[in-house]
Amino acid sequence: MESRVTDRKSSVFSNVDWFTVILYVILVIAGAVSIYAATYDFDKASIFDFSEFSGKQIRWIGFSFVIAFIILLLDYRLYEAYAYPIYGVVILVLIATVFLSPNIHGSHSWLVFGPVSLQPAEFGKFATALALAKLFDSYNFSLNAKPSNYFRALIIILLPICIILCQKETGSALVYLALIFVLYREGMSGFVLSAIFLSVLYFVIAVKFMNPFLWGLSLGEFCVLSIISVIYCLLLIFYCKDFIIARNVTLGFLSSGLIALLLTVLDIEINGLLFFMIILGAAIVYTAIAMLKYRLKKFLISIGFVLLSVGFLFSVNYVFDKVLQPHQQTRIMVLLGIEEDLRGVGYNVNQSKIAIGSGGLTGKGFLNGTQTKLKYVPEQHTDFIFCTIGEEQGFLGSALVLTAFLVLILRLIHIAERQKDAFSRVYSYCVVSLLIFHICINVGMVIGLCPVIGIPLPFFSYGGSSLWGFTILLFIMLRLDAERKIKNI
Repeated sequence: MESRVTDRKSSVFSNVDWFTVILYVILVIAGAVSIYAATYDFDKASIFDFSEFSGKQIRWIGFSFVIAFIILLLDYRLYEAYAYPIYGVVILVLIATVFLSPNIHGSHSWLVFGPVSLQPAEFGKFATALALAKLFDSYNFSLNAKPSNYFRALIIILLPICIILCQKETGSALVYLALIFVLYREGMSGFVLSAIFLSVLYFVIAVKFMNPFLWGLSLGEFCVLSIISVIYCLLLIFYCKDFIIARNVTLGFLSSGLIALLLTVLDIEINGLLFFMIILGAAIVYTAIAMLKYRLKKFLISIGFVLLSVGFLFSVNYVFDKVLQPHQQTRIMVLLGIEEDLRGVGYNVNQSKIAIGSGGLTGKGFLNGTQTKLKYVPEQHTDFIFCTIGEEQGFLGSALVLTAFLVLILRLIHIAERQKDAFSRVYSYCVVSLLIFHICINVGMVIGLCPVIGIPLPFFSYGGSSLWGFTILLFIMLRLDAERKIKNI
């Protein structure tokens, strides 16, 4: 019996995807070196000085290797059997964190145990991924079988988001939205992803062009209403495939536009909002009449698109003014170029871009970054670690790091696709989605393409919680994949 257990453990290690493990080791070591460069102190020059950030990160890395080893030793069935209990415990810890954690920079997201601080939100990611995988592995479960299945999946994703928002940790909460892409992989309609994309587009345009006004509407509202009209015509053509109705609605929109232009030339004042509502209302009524005769469902979806889009557009101002906090509003306005705040919320990003730009093609060399040494970029060893790479290693070094991440992501997608059971496949895609979101948003944040929401770069940013969270995520996936080979599925 003992020899069989030993043989099984040796089989696990012989079937682990060692290419991914090697990539992981390379990335975490590169991360420790980058932290050393970002926090280099001439008086304490050793990377192994455990009183410095680099030395502490080396210690976290050592613990991570131990965690990875233990995960590979455990029976793969434990992850499936205890998926819901693990999720439940983590949810309770997240709730407790709201009340027990100290106020750190306005958020209550850290549990302090003497000299050690842990952020439970980082561990909630693998717990949520396990619970979601367990749901999809339920007997006869199919996402599209009934609407309640969508509700169950969304509850698993949204519950930690709501609790983390109560901790005032918006960035960590938004990360969980990446799991929506897993639902798409498992059969969710592409309309949902399109709706998410259009919602972001509407929000950006409406906020970016709050001024000037045209026909009583802000330029942003006018542009979004025009986009809604165009997409509605395209839906009638390519989705409903009724060219006669699409032609008539398109001609109606064009005629209305010419009438509005003529009234403007004649200096006749019009109410832009009322004008658009009449046009869209007439198009909907006309389509609804035709709907009674042809393809009910498809016409309903097209009409629903218009109604929801208009409703979302006119909720943007309320969300921006009432829901978002002042510092979040300022970050968005700085990102969109509406206002400059180089000494306030825009300071980090501006200094980060200066650091990356000063690196040029090949960089200033290891430990030679002036922006780094003079501490111009706050939080450079955590959320803004990528600007250290850009300044010291230049474009080539930055491209090399991003290439390593790309290779890792492609390898994980390959591993996810070769899983034969729903639990392993869904969990693997959760890992892929979370990593992609973290990498894209963090790098975009550092170079000024995304708002600063404070999420770490996987395996690079300083912190034990982040590193351990990603390690657990990744190595549970590798353990499940190793079992696939053992079972010879």
